[in-house]
Amino acid sequence: MDNRQAIGSWLSGPRAAAEEAGVDFGYRGQQLGLPEEGPGSIARPGRRIGAIAVDWALCMLIAYGLVTHGYNQATGNWALLIFLVLSVLTVGTIGCTPGKRLFGLRVISVDGGRLGIVRVLARSALVCVAVPALIWDRDGRGLHDRLSRAVQVRI
Repeated sequence: MDNRQAIGSWLSGPRAAAEEAGVDFGYRGQQLGLPEEGPGSIARPGRRIGAIAVDWALCMLIAYGLVTHGYNQATGNWALLIFLVLSVLTVGTIGCTPGKRLFGLRVISVDGGRLGIVRVLARSALVCVAVPALIWDRDGRGLHDRLSRAVQVRI
């Protein structure tokens, strides 16, 4: 076997090479007991990115129009604070932000219930740091979701 096949190409990655070698990873969310498709299944990255883009645009609009009265250096900082508050309030109460609702997503506990306020605060703070949200596991959950024992699912 060629070494390039063993480690995968930069396009396919090591997961594709492992799958070609016969490793069965299952579907996203299988380890969590979630369905493969439909309501309750793991949210796909495209929907998650779309939802956060809508939420960020909303927060920038609020910061631009109501807080800084125009765009300046502080607008992004205010938007981040508004994003944190929006996330804590909406995920903590109804389980989704406006962007998540628009894209048909919801944040739930791995156990299936709602997240407690401490877990919502931790998750929201980690999303604001951004790096944990960019590190995903094989189920497609970000580090912020893993650390807060949460999962984003389709509604």
